[in-house]
Amino acid sequence: MKNSRLKKRKSRKKRVIRLIGLFSIVLLIAVGSAASYFIYKVANVTAGSQQELDRGEKSERRTAAVNPSKDNISVLLLGDDSRPGESRARTDAMIVATFNKEAGSIILTSIPRDSRVELVGRGTMDKINHAHAFGGLDMAIDTVENLLDIPIDYYALVKFEGLVGVVDALGGIEVDVPFDFDFVEKSTNSDFQFKEGVQHLSGAEALAFARMRKHPQANGDIGRGQRQQQVIEGIIKKAASFSSISNFDSVMDAVGDSFLTSLTFPNILALHSYATSLNDIETMQLQGHNMRLNGIFYLEVDEQSLFDIQVRLKQHLEIDGFYNVQTNSSHHLLEDNHE
Repeated sequence: MKNSRLKKRKSRKKRVIRLIGLFSIVLLIAVGSAASYFIYKVANVTAGSQQELDRGEKSERRTAAVNPSKDNISVLLLGDDSRPGESRARTDAMIVATFNKEAGSIILTSIPRDSRVELVGRGTMDKINHAHAFGGLDMAIDTVENLLDIPIDYYALVKFEGLVGVVDALGGIEVDVPFDFDFVEKSTNSDFQFKEGVQHLSGAEALAFARMRKHPQANGDIGRGQRQQQVIEGIIKKAASFSSISNFDSVMDAVGDSFLTSLTFPNILALHSYATSLNDIETMQLQGHNMRLNGIFYLEVDEQSLFDIQVRLKQHLEIDGFYNVQTNSSHHLLEDNHE
């Protein structure tokens, strides 16, 4: 009887920890908890971070609003690099997270910030990270919907400076550095050195690692997006570990200071079924080639890469006649022709 109770307590604590991790990096997957204090704390952070969109509760590409407890959904994750006094800034990170309810699976799709696309509502071709600066969250979401040809159901925006506090509150994270490089953070005049292999990073180091893109081996904006995904995965793994329970208050405070979302607390709790997918997240990266137009650097989006991603995401969300395809090593583009 005693062993049974102990196992139940350990199981409950693990569920709580996972919730902390997913919420803190705005991947928005919750595992739930029966402990009233944790629920109270997370609910307060969520309520204080709520900001509705001008469009209302649903995408124009949906006939009805979705419910995370029963529907496949998409969430646009944005990294805001605004400085003090700026209400809108370019988004240095844009990642679309899609969730398939039946499979309990997650896909993270990174969109390079310099991708040259149509800014919906502005009628011009420009870098996709300018959408938020010009038209706020609604323009950013409309532009991503138009690019990927899927509905964006929710968003979560985190300020980059807040990332430092979240990582530090977790006691740092581990990432696999792909090559040796140095990075100078001009805003703080700080020098960082990174060595190839698994490295433990502080919050400031994680931010520098995610921002770097000018090294000869960095692969530009594409490589930067991959490193951003590495940081996200590093936070997930650290936050889901048992040792992070003592840092709960610090993590929640760091998230609350730098987080905006259209997800409600019940929405977040409804995503508890994805907890088992945390170590098996599928990742994709929109590809393209570098170009200069009128002296400005852009990433010209590769049409085949865009088409493949559009189809895969429609499969995952099971929209427009597509059904979900589970693969371990490749993406199969299959269309459902069943009535």
